[in-house]
Formats: sequence, C-alpha cells, structure tokens
Amino acid sequence: MAIIEVVDLGKRYGPKVAVDEVSFTVEEGEIFGILGPNGAGKTTTVECVEGMRVPDRGTIRVDGLDPRRDRDALRQVLGVQLQESQLPDRIKVREALDLYSSFYPDPADWRELMGRLGLEEQRNAEFGKLSGGQKQRLSVALALVGKPRIAVLDELTTGLDPQARRDTWDLIEGVRDSGVTVLLVTHFMEEAERLCDRLAVIDAGRVVAIDTPAGLVSRVDSTQRVRFRPSTPMDLALFRDLPEVSEAREHGGRIHLTGHGNLLHAVTSVLARNQVVAADLRIDQASLDDAFVELTKREK
Repeated sequence: MAIIEVVDLGKRYGPKVAVDEVSFTVEEGEIFGILGPNGAGKTTTVECVEGMRVPDRGTIRVDGLDPRRDRDALRQVLGVQLQESQLPDRIKVREALDLYSSFYPDPADWRELMGRLGLEEQRNAEFGKLSGGQKQRLSVALALVGKPRIAVLDELTTGLDPQARRDTWDLIEGVRDSGVTVLLVTHFMEEAERLCDRLAVIDAGRVVAIDTPAGLVSRVDSTQRVRFRPSTPMDLALFRDLPEVSEAREHGGRIHLTGHGNLLHAVTSVLARNQVVAADLRIDQASLDDAFVELTKREK
C-alpha cells in the first residue's frame, strides 16, 4: 500500500526547471531512495513532499494528506531530517530532545530514544561539541521523537567518515525495522545499494528510472567475469561446455571466463570435481555505479 504518492510534480525557480513531471510512490514499510547527482532536483522534490515548498503543479499525498492543505496534520505523521540543520551550540542533547518532544501531543519517550540511538553518553554534551556522527544521530532522534509513520532523511551521511557512515546505515535499518517508512535522499551509490528496497534515479529534474538496486543494475549489463590462476593446468573445454559460460580463454597462466546466471557456482563445481584450487580468484560484474552512469549518461 502506497503511503506516499507523487504525481507529475513540477517546480521552477525563475527560468530554471528544478523538478519536471516527477512521479513515484513509496510503499509502507520500505526504504525508498531518491538517487541523483548534486543539483538533480532531489532536495526540491522532498521539500515539496514535506510541505516546505509549494510545487507549481502536480499532486502529492502523504498518508492521505495534502502537504499544502494539511500541514498541521502532516507534522504528526512525518519526521524530517534536513540536509542542513543547526541547533544552538550550547543546547544539550537531552534539552534538545525534551524541547522537540514538547511539540507533539503524544511524543516518543525521548530518554528511550536517546539510548536506542546511542546518545546516552552524550546526554549532557553540548551540540557544538558533538562529532559529525553524533550530530547526525541527534538529527535522526529529533526526526523520530514525534513517533512519525514516515521519516525523510536528506543526505544523511554527507561529510561523515567511513565508519560513522556505516554506523548510521545500521541506525537507519533499525529505524525501518521499528515500523517507520523511510524516504532517503542520497548521492552515494554504496549507501543506496546497501539500504534501499527501491530507488528513483533523478537527473536534471526528471525521473529516469525506478527499480530495485539489483533491477537497475540488470538493465545495464548482466555479464559476469571470473578470472583465477588454477593450481594445475586445465582444459578450457571443461568450462566451454557449461551453459553459464559464453567465453573461456587462458592468458599468462590465468583463466578468464565470461558468462551469465550462476556463473561462479558452475565454475567452482568444475574446480571441485577436478580437485583444482583457484588462486587470486576475482569476480567482476556491473554495479549501481555503472547503472547510474548509463541511466544519466554523465560522469559521476
């Protein structure tokens, strides 16, 4: 069941078209990603969903509500983590959570939320002294303190180091597992592939594709390549007879195989039957990076 519906959304700033006929739906309980390069129209799109911007045309429904007409009701079901947000440097973590919880008639227990998001040790820390990752955790906590059905997270991990980024990914998966639908805006391919059930790829203000990460990759190239150095010489006919293999060749003592389907399993089965060990085994296949470049026809 769709909890967010966007149909033919359009937004222009003077002569610049920021969003052009964008349509998509978000199903309840999923992490839906909006993926695209900087300036593609991602943030403008979600700001219209949040009711922060008024679109020039199109319709939006969020849990059955119109973001323009039902703004007060929308705040009770939608939690938002903005691309850029700032609190007073001297406000403490517990004070920020207590303040935000006062905005809602039936808020979450901010003390429990603070512990669940790994902020207990920082409860008395001032915002200005938090690390980047801790500030992101606090921003997510503030987005969730109203017990929303939907959380919008915009460029959540921009500026974080690799470890903090992965910790934040674990956090978002936990948010979804608690029953919250997540609309995630990102330009990180690894983040989109790791977290999202489905993705809308936006470029130059238009949706160019909507699919699962694997579905987007399969649109580009399903070819797989396996290469390895066998512990003993092998007859290439053993691999050419496999239905999964389209090409087999040997170069410099390494065997190079190209194919589709469950290629790796087929190859390792041949190796096992012949008691051959594969050294320096490498597997190459198309990635979401490749799909993105192909779909947008531009360099990342």
